[in-house]
Amino acid sequence: MKKVVSFVVALCLAIGVVGVSFAAENATAKEAEAMVKKAAAFLKANGREKGFAEINNPKGKFTNKDLYITVYDLNGKCLAHGQNAKMIGKDLIELKDADGKRFIKERMEIAKSKGKGWQDYKHTNPLTKAIDEKSTYFEKHDELVIAGGIYK
Repeated sequence: MKKVVSFVVALCLAIGVVGVSFAAENATAKEAEAMVKKAAAFLKANGREKGFAEINNPKGKFTNKDLYITVYDLNGKCLAHGQNAKMIGKDLIELKDADGKRFIKERMEIAKSKGKGWQDYKHTNPLTKAIDEKSTYFEKHDELVIAGGIYK
């Protein structure tokens, strides 16, 4: 009986450790807001060419865990993308999530009217490749919208 109890306790501890390691892979809302602000400051200090190059680097300073930065013009054109270089230069204003939500269009409308905000939608998680619930924080800086999102 002691062996069974010991096994169950060890199994529960192992599951708990695995759960903690998975949670450590996800960025927090606070980290997303901080990274958006850091990217805005970097762009202001270094200009678009150098700033976009760093944001586009998937191993650069604007990628951490499952968090990465994207930058759009106010019309929804992707100017920089920390995880998918194929999106750069594309007009994404009509892009829909898995539920048909035009999340880029919504983001641009909020950015134009309020300057910043949070938004929920579904998106492919770069770590798991699954479609997950995502919350993205974004801010309007001059004529750019800088965004960073977390997966739930």
